[in-house]
This record gives sequence, structure tokens and C-alpha cells, in this order.
Amino acid sequence: MAVDFCPPSAVGLTRFSLRIFFVSLSSLYMAGFALRFHSQQDLIFDSPISTPSEPSNITMMRPFKKLWERFQERIVVQSCKLFVEDSKSYGKCLEEATQLRCTFKMVDAHFFNGTKVVEVAKDAVEFNLPIIRSNRRLVASENGGLHNPSCLVFNPEWTHKHVDNTSKRFQYPALPGIRRPKSEEDIAFMSILELGELIRTNQITSHELVQIFLQRLKRYNPVLEAVITSTDELAYKQAKEADELIAKGVYLGPLHGIPYGLKDIIAVPGYKTTWGSRSFKDQVLDIEAWVYKRLRSAGAVLVAKLVSGSLAYDDIWFGGRTRNPWNIEEFSTGSSAGPAASTSAGLVPFAIGSETAGSITFPASRCGVTALRPTFGTVGRTGDKLGPFCRSAADCSVVLDAIRGKDPDDLSSRDIPFRDPFSIDIRKLTVGYMDDAEMEVVHVLKAKGVNMVPFKLNYTVDSVQGILNFTMDVEMLAHFDEWQRTGQDDIYEAQDQWPTELRRSRVISAVDYVQAQRARRKLIEEVKKSFTVDAFIGNATDWEKVCLGNLVGLPVIVIPTGLKNISNPPSKGTRRRTTINTGIYARPDHDHIALALAIAYQSVTDHHKQRPPIDDLGPNDKIPDPPTVVIPPRRLHP
Repeated sequence: MAVDFCPPSAVGLTRFSLRIFFVSLSSLYMAGFALRFHSQQDLIFDSPISTPSEPSNITMMRPFKKLWERFQERIVVQSCKLFVEDSKSYGKCLEEATQLRCTFKMVDAHFFNGTKVVEVAKDAVEFNLPIIRSNRRLVASENGGLHNPSCLVFNPEWTHKHVDNTSKRFQYPALPGIRRPKSEEDIAFMSILELGELIRTNQITSHELVQIFLQRLKRYNPVLEAVITSTDELAYKQAKEADELIAKGVYLGPLHGIPYGLKDIIAVPGYKTTWGSRSFKDQVLDIEAWVYKRLRSAGAVLVAKLVSGSLAYDDIWFGGRTRNPWNIEEFSTGSSAGPAASTSAGLVPFAIGSETAGSITFPASRCGVTALRPTFGTVGRTGDKLGPFCRSAADCSVVLDAIRGKDPDDLSSRDIPFRDPFSIDIRKLTVGYMDDAEMEVVHVLKAKGVNMVPFKLNYTVDSVQGILNFTMDVEMLAHFDEWQRTGQDDIYEAQDQWPTELRRSRVISAVDYVQAQRARRKLIEEVKKSFTVDAFIGNATDWEKVCLGNLVGLPVIVIPTGLKNISNPPSKGTRRRTTINTGIYARPDHDHIALALAIAYQSVTDHHKQRPPIDDLGPNDKIPDPPTVVIPPRRLHP
């Protein structure tokens, strides 16, 4: 239905309404006349366009079903013909008006009869459009989520009791005896805590670390396609400041002088923030994102803006498609593809990604790194849920401690209570394991004294995935309304992704969006009631769990648990592997529990220390171009 379907004058309205009435009456009379030719023994059917104003259980022969439908449509057509006659200046609307009933069917509102359909269209133009256009002028002239935040804010808290949210920074474990390796390769795969100890004890400088990691970024990026912008000048400037503080005896903590990368949806002044999209590839935002401010204050050094899938959807971006370091014939999946691949390949010690639905969990699982999707609101986002990709759960704890907190520009962020995960006595915890949990994790934690029990989340809401799509698509379109209205979606990198999603979301009614949020609240209450353990272990990429976890606000940490052979390896072998992983889920605001369990598991295993075979695939292994790996149909993983 075109937006230029406009109402006639006040006089015309009266005549218009009367003439609709007579057209409708005559049409119904003709339909009734036709029906009287048939006996009561004829078949009964309910017309797919029947409405409360039509007689129920109309008795007619099947051949007359189409006749009845045509009469109903004729009400709309005749009404619109009269409408045009009384309002010539409003353009050609007849052929558009014949589609009115189909339009109403798209939003499951075909219970309106013909007269009401035309009446709604007139009233929508007269009443709704001025409001819509006014709001667009006010808040929908800029794309992205950094402007005019919504006053409708999701809070995942499960208790309304007063909680002291002024938790102090915790004490990090000491690593005495750490010595600088001779190999730069070995340095590149050290943990944050290990590198921090080297800097603290003057065994290495931040400047040296920046050189090492910038060289690796430039060396491997042509293969992985994981970097959008190298921030060399800024990195050396920040490294110099970090080294000068050390020389003065000032040590800011374990992130002091440590290089890192940011997903390129995070704004840094003076550098492009492309959102991975061709539409915004030259965009520079004069904004300091909250997470960048927090990391800078902790002494960390930004070396690169890493790939975000275009507009935070999957791993395709305007410059290509990011690959998985463990098997470079595969792609990374998920829009935090750059942070996952770069951390996995030792191009950065850690990186910050984001997730709306799977963009941390999917690429972390594919690339074999440890990553945390924190409780919604834990990290000031000014746009999305942000979380760290790291070598280990201990590193994730360090980074989360630095970036957590209330962002004044993000209404959804909070100062949540965050206990020291290194001090949790896991022997006092009861942890569930689902049918799809990696049992090695279960056995290791049980051996360390954790009470492990079989577990299943019970809930009756059967539209979890649909609720997430309704919520995400509508809010995404609100941020990129102007992008769609100006046709920029036509140049989007993958036409089967956001363009399709957001066109569909244009016809989700406000009523049905609110109903989805009411269903979401019901889901939250049911999950809360069913969550009878301190944490549970389960598949991190199961789509139902991804949708549920993001709707409810559950934190989850993804941990690598092993490697297996790739499918269809070359006949003479390869060193490429498929990573195995699992997720540890906790209640909202209990991220420290998931972290403590992951730290415990990794304290006696070394899966997280393995290095992908980027340089040495095997003596006879060559990657075909294009890849022969079958890429499954993409699903929504922003």
C-alpha cells in the first residue's frame, strides 16, 4: 500500500462513506441472491477472507467460493473507485487499493471487511503518517545506534532486592618466574597475565609488543581477511605513553601496555568505523566508545580495528569474508569474525567483539578461542552487548573487570555486582549438564569437587527464535531506517541477509512487537523458575540456546575442549583441524560463576593453548580457491 493514498475533503468523506455503504450493500445482496440457488445440503466452507461482519458457516457449493471472494474484493475496488472520483488530486490509487486486503493479510489482520479496510487506509494516512514522518525527521535521519537511544530498556535482573553494586576490582593471580621467550611466535601466544608480568618486570616494552603484533597482523591478514584498519600511529603513541609510565614506576595493572583489537562497530576518534558495510566504509565517527575509554584508562594499546560482518551480520564484509585460522578453507561465521580469527591466530592477545544473536559464541566456537558473552548491561555498549575474545578464561576475567560499568550514554548499562572469579570456591557450586554438553568438562569439574547433576531447562514458550527475530529486526530497522528508505540496502554485501530481514520487519505491527515482548517476559519468568543450579554446561552454538540466552540475558563463556579431523581431508593428510567446544552458562549478573568454572577447567587442561596451523598446513595440503567446503545456508548470527 503506497503512502500517497490520501483522504478526500470533509464533504467528499460524507459522500464517500455513503457510497461505500451502498456499494457494499448491493454486493452483499447479490452474493446472498446467488447463495439462495443452493440447498442446505451443499458443502460448508469458511472463506479465507471471512470476517466477523460476514455470516458464519455460509452454505454454498465450492464453485461459488471464488464468487464470494470476488464480491468481497469488489467492495474494496468499488470503494476505491469512488474514492478516486471524489479525490482526483490524490493520484492513481485504484490498482494499489486492490492490494489492500493482501496487505492486511501480511500482518494477520484480514478480519476487517472491505469497508473497514478502506477506512483504515484513509485514517492511517490522515492520522498515522504525520506522526511517522515527524518522528523520522527527529530521530531517523542518522544511521546506527549511537543517537537518540530508546527509553524502552531491557533489564535482565532476576531480583528486585537491593544489591550493593559497588564491587571493587579484584586481585589478579601472581605469576612469579615468568621469563621472556626467545621466539616472537611464543610471545605472540602468551596470555594477558603473562605479558603483563613481562611488562611489569621490564623484560619487554609495550613498544616491542606493538611491533610484534603489527607485523603479525600485516603478515596474516591477506589470508584471514580479519583486519579492516591497522591503527599503527595510535598504537605507537599509546605504547610510548605506557612505557613512560613504567619508567616512572607507575603500573596500571595487567592490561598496561598490552596490544588489542576492536570490532569495527566500536568508534575511535580519527579512525574509520565502517560497521563492515560498503555503505559506511569511509565513515569516521568523532566519538570515543565507552569500552575504548575503559581500555585506554587501563593502559591497553589499540593496534587494529577488526572485521565486523556487514552491519553486524555474519562474516561477510565489504572487503571479503573472514576465514577460520584452524581451517582456512572455512569461514569464521558470526559478525565478530575479526576478533575471533585474530585472537585465534595470535595477531592480538585479546579483542573486543559484540553479540546480538551468536556473534560472539559462533566465531569463538569455530576459531577455537575462549570468549565471554556477559550479562546484558554489564559493559557500556552505546550500541550492543560487548565481550572479550581471549586466550583463556582468566584473561576474559581481567578484560571484563576493566571494561564493566555504567556508561552514561547507555541507558541499559549497569554497575552489576562482579565478584572475583579467582576467589570462588567451586566445590560449593551445583552445576548442571545438558544432553549436548562436552562430557570431558563435566568429568574434569566433578574431579575438582563440583557437584555435577543432569539438567534441562523447562519452558513452554515455543516461539523463542521468532521472538528474537521480531525484537532484533524491528530495533535494527529503527537504527537503519534511513538506510533502507534511501535504497542503500540494494548495495548490501549479501542480499539474503539484512535486506531481506529488514524489509520483512517493516510490516511487523507495533501490537505484535509488544506481544512478542510480553512473550519474552513469560520466557524469562519460566527460565528463572527452571534455573535450579548455579550454572549449566551445554552446546554454545545450538540456535535455540543462542536465542534464549540473548533474550533472557544469560552470560555464557565459550571454551575450547579439543580438536578433531576435518571432514574430507586431503588423501595425504593435513594439519588443519575442526575445533570442539562447549558453553558454561550462568544466571544474569553471575558472570563470575561461569568464569570461575572455566578457569578451573583450563587450569588442568591445555586445549586453549593450542596454536592453529596457519604456516604449516601439511606437505601436500593446498587450499583450493574457491573453497570446496560446502558452506551451509546462512542464518542470522549478528
